Amino acid sequence: MKNIDSYAHARGESVYVCDMPLINGTLHASVLGSPLAKGNIKSIDTSEALKIPGVIAVFTAKDIPGENQIGSIIQDEPLLAEHEVDYVGMPIAVVVAESEPIAKKAKKLIKLEIEKLTPITDPRVAKKENSLIVPSRTFKLGDIETAWNQCSFVYEGRAEMGGQEHLYLETQSAYAVPAEGGTFKIYSSTQANWYVQKGVSKVLGLPLHKIEVDVVRIGGGFGGKEDQGTPWASMAALAAYKLNRPIRLILRREDDMKMTGKRHPYQFDYKIGLDKNKKIIAYQCECFQDAGASADVSPAVMERTLFHGCGSYFVPNVKITTHCCRTNFPPHTAFRGFGAPQAMFLFESALNRAANELGVHPTEIQKINLLKEGNEFPYGQKALKCNAEKAWQQADESFNLKKQIVEVTKFNKENNDYKKGISVYPLCFGISFTKTSLNQGRSLVHIYTDGSVSVSTGVIEMGQGVNTKIVEAAAKTLGINVSRINITSTNTTRVANASPTAASSGADLNGKATINACNEIKEKLIEIASTILKCDKSKIEIRDESVWNENTKTDLAWKELIMAAYEARVPISAHGHYSTPKIHFDKSSEHGSPFAYHVYGTAITTVKLDCIRGIYDVESVHIIHDLGSTFNYDIDKGQIEGGLAQGIGLMSIEELTFNPDGSLLSNSLSNYKVPDIYAIPKECKVEPLRSGPDNLALLGSKAVGEPPLMYGIGTYFAVQMAIKAYRPSYELSFSAPATYQKVLRALYNR
Repeated sequence: MKNIDSYAHARGESVYVCDMPLINGTLHASVLGSPLAKGNIKSIDTSEALKIPGVIAVFTAKDIPGENQIGSIIQDEPLLAEHEVDYVGMPIAVVVAESEPIAKKAKKLIKLEIEKLTPITDPRVAKKENSLIVPSRTFKLGDIETAWNQCSFVYEGRAEMGGQEHLYLETQSAYAVPAEGGTFKIYSSTQANWYVQKGVSKVLGLPLHKIEVDVVRIGGGFGGKEDQGTPWASMAALAAYKLNRPIRLILRREDDMKMTGKRHPYQFDYKIGLDKNKKIIAYQCECFQDAGASADVSPAVMERTLFHGCGSYFVPNVKITTHCCRTNFPPHTAFRGFGAPQAMFLFESALNRAANELGVHPTEIQKINLLKEGNEFPYGQKALKCNAEKAWQQADESFNLKKQIVEVTKFNKENNDYKKGISVYPLCFGISFTKTSLNQGRSLVHIYTDGSVSVSTGVIEMGQGVNTKIVEAAAKTLGINVSRINITSTNTTRVANASPTAASSGADLNGKATINACNEIKEKLIEIASTILKCDKSKIEIRDESVWNENTKTDLAWKELIMAAYEARVPISAHGHYSTPKIHFDKSSEHGSPFAYHVYGTAITTVKLDCIRGIYDVESVHIIHDLGSTFNYDIDKGQIEGGLAQGIGLMSIEELTFNPDGSLLSNSLSNYKVPDIYAIPKECKVEPLRSGPDNLALLGSKAVGEPPLMYGIGTYFAVQMAIKAYRPSYELSFSAPATYQKVLRALYNR
C-alpha cells in the first residue's frame, strides 16, 4: 500500500493551517520578542503601535485572563514575559491587525525599556552557578569505584555536540476561532493537540471541554512541535478570546528560527577503561545539557540521555550523570532521538579515543563489546530479543565489511590529496515514552451502513506515513479493502487526552488501539453472521470483504453484513484503548523496564575527504535495520533514508552559532545549512535485519521514526578516520558537527 497522502502532497492539494480559507472577520497576529537574552522589564509602551491604521489591539501579560503559564513538565515558562526576559526572542506582546504586514509594522513601534543583565550561555557555567532546572540524575551499574583497578588502559577526555534546527517545512502556525457557548476551536500545527488544549485552557481560564483542537496534518515536526506548538496556539486563542474574532498566527521563517528551541547542545566529560583483551570494563561520564531558559521537555530529554548512555554496548561498570542546565537561550526541546544521539555520540567518542590510543581500528573494540542476550542496561532492564550481534554480522556478510576496510586502506596508500575514512555504527534504541503514563493510545472507529469506515485516533500525521499504517491495520483486522477506510483529523473532541505523536510510539499505541476497536466491532459482526448462516461462530472469518465459514466463502458480503448488524441494532462503532503492558520505571531507584522493546541495527559509512579544501562527501552508507516484521517496507525505508539524512546533517554541516550576548547568528537558510541533494550518500543501501516480529509492535513491525537518525553518527567518525589518514599525528577531536572549517583546521593543525 502506498502512502495515502502522496497523491495530494504531489499535487499541492494537502491542506495545512496556512492553506485554510480565511473565515470572515479574521485578524492576523504577529509576536514581538525580546531583543535581549536576559533583563528586567521596566516598561512596555504600545501607544505608537496602536496608532497605525489597521491595528486592532496589542496584548501583553496583563491581558491574560487565566494563568500566564504554559510549562508542561515544570511550571516555569510564562506565555508572555511579564517582569523579566530570559532569552532573545522571548514573546512579550501580541499585535493584532487587519493584515500580517500591518501587524509586523506595528510591532516595530512598541517601545521596550529593559534593564540589561548578564546572560548565561555555557551549560558548565550554569552548573557551576547551580542554575539547574531539575536536580542532577545518575544511573549506575556495577561498582565503578573499584572497576578502574581492573583496567589495563584508562582514557579521559572531553567532547561536545551542538544543537540542531528542526527546520520543518511548515512553520509554527495556529488559527483560533471563537464558537458558540464561549467555546473555541483551534487549528494548530502541533504534534500534541492535548498539550495545546491544556495550554489554551490554562491561559484563558476555561475548562478543557470548552477548547477543541483539530489537526489534519502538519508539515513536519521532528519534535519541534511537541511542546512548542502550544505558545503560538495560546497567543492566537488569547486574542480570539479578547476580540471575539478569528485570529491567524503564522510565524515567518526568521521568527521561527529565532524564537523556538532546538535540539539540546551538550558538553561532556568521559572516562573509559579497558582490559588487555579490549573489553570495556568501566565507563563514566558527566553530561552538561544546555536546556535553555525554561524546562520545556528538557528533563525528559535528559532522562533519555541516561537511558542510552552506553549505546549498543554492554559495560559491566557504569556511572552516567546528567545535569539539566538553565541558560539564556530559547527553551531547547524535543528533537528526533530525544537525547539519545548525544549520549551515543559521546560513547562512540570515548571508544574511538581508546582505539586510537591502542593503535587499532575501532571495529576491533566495537564488535567484542556489543550487547548480548540478557545483558543488563544501566537502568536495570535486560536486553531481551537482542539483535545487536546479529545486525553486525549481517552487515559484515551483506556488505563485506572486511573488504571495504581493505579498499579504504589501499586508497589511502595510493592517494595524497584525498583520503577515505570508514566507520561502523551499531544501533540500540529503546521504544516507548519513558514517562509510563504517556504509553496509551485511543481510536474511534465508525462503520457506516454502506460499509465504509471512519477512523479517528490520537496520532498526528506529519509526513511519517502513520495514517497509512493505521489504515492498513484496520483493513487487515476487519478483512476489507483499504479503499473503504478514511482517516479523519486528530481532534480532541473525538479522542481525548491523546499522548504526543513522539517517541516513535504513535503507530504502536494508536494502531493497536485501532485494532482493539475493530476487533470489538468484528466480534459482534461475527455473531450476526453466525445467526444468519446458522453456523458456529468460531468457524467464521471475515476476509476479502466476505464472510467465510470453515474456510469456505459464503454469499454473505461485507455490505450486507453491516446492514444486517444495523437492522439488528448492534453497535458498529467502538472506542478502542491500548496501553503498553509490563513497562515501568522507578525514579527513586533509577531502575525499571521503561521500554516495550529495542530496535537494533548497523551502519557502515565511508567518506572521501578533499585534504586540500577540507570538504568531504559521504560516499556510501550501508545499513542493516531491525524492522521486526514490516508490513509496509516502502514507508519504513523512507523513514530510514530520511532519518539518515537528518543525522548526517547533525553530524556534519548543521551548526548553530550564537553571539556572546545570546543572539542567534545562524538565523536563516543562507547561514544555517541543511543537507541537500549533494550531501546525500552517493550510495545508500538498506537491508532489513533477518528477524521475526515483535508482539508489542504494530502487527509485529517495529517503530522506525527515530532510530535511523543515529546512523548519521557514523559520518563523524568516518571523517575523523580520514583526517587521521592524512595527518597521522592528529589527536582525535570530538566536537560535533564536523564542519568543513573544523576539518580544514584539523588537517593542518590550526
